[in-house]
Order: sequence, then C-alpha cells, then structure tokens
Amino acid sequence: MIRKTSWIVLGAVAALLLAAQQSDVIIKLEKGERAAIAVPDLRGSGEAQQYMGAFNETLWNDLQSAGIFKMVPKSLYWTQVPRVPQDFRPQPAMPQRTSAASNVRPNAQGLWLSDWSGPPVSANYLAFGYTGAEAGQIVLRGWLYNVGQSDFSNAQVFGKTYLAPLGEEGARKIAHDFATDILQQFGAVSLTGTRIYFTSQRSRGVKEIWSMDPDGSNPKQLTFYKSLSIMPAVSPDGTRLAFTSFARGNPDIFVLSLETGRRLPFYNEVSSVTETPEFTPDGKQVLFASAVSGWTQIYIANVDGSGMRRMTYSNSIDVEPKVNPKTGTDIAFVSGRSGPPQIYRMSMLGTDVARLTTGEGDAVNPAWHPDGQHLAFSWTRGYAPGNYNIFVMDVATRQYVQLTHGAGRNEHPSWAPDGRHMVFSSNRSGSLQIWTMLADGTQLQQLTTQGANTQPVWGKH
Repeated sequence: MIRKTSWIVLGAVAALLLAAQQSDVIIKLEKGERAAIAVPDLRGSGEAQQYMGAFNETLWNDLQSAGIFKMVPKSLYWTQVPRVPQDFRPQPAMPQRTSAASNVRPNAQGLWLSDWSGPPVSANYLAFGYTGAEAGQIVLRGWLYNVGQSDFSNAQVFGKTYLAPLGEEGARKIAHDFATDILQQFGAVSLTGTRIYFTSQRSRGVKEIWSMDPDGSNPKQLTFYKSLSIMPAVSPDGTRLAFTSFARGNPDIFVLSLETGRRLPFYNEVSSVTETPEFTPDGKQVLFASAVSGWTQIYIANVDGSGMRRMTYSNSIDVEPKVNPKTGTDIAFVSGRSGPPQIYRMSMLGTDVARLTTGEGDAVNPAWHPDGQHLAFSWTRGYAPGNYNIFVMDVATRQYVQLTHGAGRNEHPSWAPDGRHMVFSSNRSGSLQIWTMLADGTQLQQLTTQGANTQPVWGKH
C-alpha cells in the first residue's frame, strides 16, 4: 500500500522494465512537405535601423518555432532583396539560368519572383518589407508573396502596415504582429501574448512562481513569499493564477490576480496536504487535492474557496485533477487505487471512474490537449525507476505515442493554446529546466538556465 502522502511532494516512483508499445502518431502535424519560406533581414531607415536586430530575430524565431514552415537558410538568399513590391522587375517568360550552385547569374539577382522560387533559394513564399521612424513610432510595411506564381499580379498574399512605439520593445511587437498575420494565412495560431508559468528555485529552500514568454524571454517573478510556492495553474482567461504555498506554515491554495499582482481571497481548511489546483473551464471553480479527510482526495470549491465538496472516496492517494477543457464534464486525475499511480478519468460528479493507463510503471501529470480528445502525461513504463518520459494518449482508443526517449527525467507536460506545442520540465541538460517541443517530439528548445525550474503550465493570451 502506498504511503498516506502525495507523490507530488515525495516523488516516490517505481517502474517495470518493459518494451514500450508503439502506435501511429496521434497528434497530427504536417508530416508532408512543409512550405518553404524565405525571411531575409529587413532594413530600417533613420532611427528604426538600430532596432532591426531585435526585429529580425523575433520575426525569424516566431516563424521557425511555429513548426509549419521549412525555413530557407539566409546563406542562400540573394544580395538584392525587395523592400516594396515595386522593386520587383519584369521577368522574361523563360529566363536564362546558370548553375544552381552559383549565386551570380545574368538576371535580376533577387528582384525576379523566380529568383526566390528557383535554386538556390527554392522558396514557396517570401516575407519582405522595411521599417522607418515616424512621430515617435516604428512603422513596418510588410508583405508576404507567393513566389511560385507565374503571374506577378497574383503573387501578393497580403500587405499591411504595423505601428508600435519606437524602441526595441516596439520592434519586437511589430515583428510578432507580422509573424501572426503570416501564420494565420496557413491556419496556424500564434503564441504571441501567451505566457508560461513555472516553479523556480533560485535560492536554497525557496521556490517561487515565475512566468516568461514562449521563447524564454521576458522572465518575471510573480511571488515573493520566500517560502515554497509551487504547482501553478492559470485560469482559462489568463487573469488569475492558483498555486500551493507554504507561506503560512501549512500548505494552502493561493490565488493571484495576474492583472494587479494582488492575492485574492481563498478559504483553506487546515490540512497536511493541499496541492495541484486546477480551474474549471468557466473559471468559476477550483479543483485540488487535500488530506483534510485523512487520505489525500480530490475536492472542488468555488473560486474563493467556499462551498468545498469532496469528489473522490478511495483508500488511496488521488491528486492532479485536470478538467477536460472542451467538454467541462470529465476529469483526468492520478490515483493509486490499483497500486502504483495511474491516470484515471471520472465525471464532474465523481462517478464513472475508469483507469486510462495500463497499470504498468508510474503514470502522472495528465494534461488535456485543447481538443479534449488527447492527454499528455509522464510515465516510467519501460524505464528505470524515476526516469519519466512524455507520452500522448488518444483517450477514446487508449492508443499512445512516446515523445521523449532516454534523455533524463521528463515531466509536467502542458499544451500550448495552439495544440501544436508542449512545455515540460527535464533534467536532460544536467539540472531541472523548462523545455518546449512540437507535439511530435521534435524541435526541442531549452527555455531556462538559472536555478532549478519545473511544473510549467502554458497560459492563454
């Protein structure tokens, strides 16, 4: 029998060394040929030029990290890059070409559409434009062209003007906005404006809640209790943060306004375990685990802690409730009722309990995909004790795929609002840090480096 305390606190694990079941990829990314896009560095006039490094870096990173493009290396670009559509030159029907490996040929050298669609660039799309400074603002005029079009009049996908306060922050903003509009042309959701919230230990014995942008930039400390503040959860509208804090001695649920930075009222009953808070999709209630009744069980309460009601009644530890964001009617959670911790599902009434994972190893940290049909989770199946990896399950069929492989301990997956990216914690670099990846396990990126960082959640705009 497992001990009467939470695995989240103790981190007790055990695993069976079994071969992992493989299945088809569940989360469908573009597996075919991705559209190739050329994104040459834009130039600025006057005061705007000094901020173009930040602009060009942001635009490139936003498009690359989306995972829907083949980014054509800048080393293949022509020295002449159009700034406005009028820079393109009329093109003969059958232009003469030299070797594809040559960057010098008797043509427009970057000012024909075919310069960008043909070798060596071989792009499908070209993003171009320029910036300037006007009345204390940085102004971008940006275009996206389909360079594969034979008729120049049909090549423009869109052209738009963007404004922001003059400065590096403004340059990054218009780059984000331009990238967002490009992504929308391909049905992709921009992650600009979303935030990742996580637990960070940067001094001994103290853990605080921090946030950062999806690329790891703009880190911000949110709590200053000089205690243990852990396990953050963000409300669906992105205005509130719930977490567990030991600032008053016993573990309590704290709720923080992300708009004002002030702590909001939340009534806590005294308990040795109060943890893993989770907002309901309408933001009106909070689920959490508490040992107020003896065993750590799952409870639900109003957003101020009133009306607390018990949801599970097992002689085991039940923690980590996660409400289906699509339906709002079913909950995934972790329970030891059948032995080692496994992922279960139940209704919002606490009925119709069913185990989702196989019973092998330890399965924890469930995270619903925005579609409400898939769950990401951490599992020790097939590995030595403690070596968690990230898996994704189709809840209806129970089929699953493995996203991380043999690279340390990978835990706490959380989906981005676009359903294409995932954030998680891993010690693959030698210490616990926050990482992101695409939903097929590729395009890994480490976001944090200072201290030890874990328990990330991805919040909406």
